[in-house]
Amino acid sequence: MGVAMDKSRVLVVDDEPQITRVLKTVLSSQGYQVRTAAEAESALSSLNEWHPELVITDLYMPRMNGVELCRRIRAVSAVPIIVLSVKGEERTKVEALDSGADDYVTKPFGTDELLARVRAALRRRGSTPTDAASFDVGDFRIDLDARRVHIGGNEVRLTPKEFDLFVYLARHPNRVLTHRTLLEAVWGEASQEQPEYLRVFMGQLRKKLETDPSNPRYLVTEPWVGYRFNPAG
Repeated sequence: MGVAMDKSRVLVVDDEPQITRVLKTVLSSQGYQVRTAAEAESALSSLNEWHPELVITDLYMPRMNGVELCRRIRAVSAVPIIVLSVKGEERTKVEALDSGADDYVTKPFGTDELLARVRAALRRRGSTPTDAASFDVGDFRIDLDARRVHIGGNEVRLTPKEFDLFVYLARHPNRVLTHRTLLEAVWGEASQEQPEYLRVFMGQLRKKLETDPSNPRYLVTEPWVGYRFNPAG
């Protein structure tokens, strides 16, 4: 297992000292710089002055919970966010993804799984190809540098993960992309067990890009198989 040579800064937010201690030990042993915060307010100040390259946050904390923290971070930053959830918190997990989280890990988690998710999140942070600053496809214009999408001249605000998923679809127009292909391309190999990612993020994209999200023209479901992007609607 390679040690992180780039000394990426990781902010860990959890009100349980034993969790922050374990995460700090595991991540530091891999060469990451780690700061911890016991609640959301101090996490937001660390975000402003330390500029972490990844945030790992618990969902349940006093005063401001992890879902609200995701919203607050997304209002100011595109930093990758991994949430920690307990098994069975389906609704809260989906709310966190809706609020801008990129990935989640279920407690109790294995060290290897956590590190794989951390590596994948940091790798994807800089993964948009820079060969073209922008490209047009059907009714859409995609600006890769600014990470913005325009439809019919109007800008649509997407979260970092929504943008990554949409760019992948836009690079493969009119092709049926399987659930597995999309999960691996956007969330990495560790994501096979997370089919709800696609359901949540496709739902979000449809709300933002379709005139009638319940009857989509651009982001078409291929039952039991995956999705197809139809750029001209």
